[in-house]
Amino acid sequence: MPNPFRYFNSSPEVIRAAVLLYVKYSLSLRKVEDLHAERGIDICHETVRQWWNRFGPMFAAQIKKKGIKARHGMPEWRWHLDEVFVKINGELHYLWRAVDHEGEVLEVVATKRRNRSAALRLLKSLMKRYGRPRAIVTDKLRSYGAAMKLIGIADCQECNGRAINNRAENSHQPFRRRERAMHRFRRMCTLQKFSSVHACFHNHFNHERHLIDRNTFKKRRSVAMAEWRTLAS
Repeated sequence: MPNPFRYFNSSPEVIRAAVLLYVKYSLSLRKVEDLHAERGIDICHETVRQWWNRFGPMFAAQIKKKGIKARHGMPEWRWHLDEVFVKINGELHYLWRAVDHEGEVLEVVATKRRNRSAALRLLKSLMKRYGRPRAIVTDKLRSYGAAMKLIGIADCQECNGRAINNRAENSHQPFRRRERAMHRFRRMCTLQKFSSVHACFHNHFNHERHLIDRNTFKKRRSVAMAEWRTLAS
């Protein structure tokens, strides 16, 4: 694999740091520029934009590939599916999200409509990568049932009770905070690109700190950062 940083004057460490700060945290492009300037690194905010557009999807693809490989051979117990409204230039669009029983984001899909075709697109992408789960938790949107019936997994659907799908609904919160910091999106392709990258970064650096002791958290954080530094190396 050729070196993806070969045409850039900045070091890979600086590029990785800029992409990580912009995608993971609720920072604007100019704030990332200021943080680097404080450390004696002179870059423009437009440079940060170009870096995340070029390297963000590449880093996310490597993270996702490792995640899928780690799940290979393991049974898929339960998926949680949910969709939220996202405004683009004043028009409503929909962001579909699928998470597993532990809260890890599996797939994110942006669509213009909330119908059977959109739900079918999400389900086909999930089953292609992860196989068939034992249960799929959804809300009472009819599009889910119609799509599952079409591909023959209607017996997997669970939609009884309001709190049963809280895991999927709560998974939207990190993206919502990031969306507000970015002052929304202007194109659907940008929404799809950023939401997919953000989901992969969130999976990689989310260690559920409230459920573990500090020593375990520090070890997991060190491992995640060590793996991050090896991306595209």
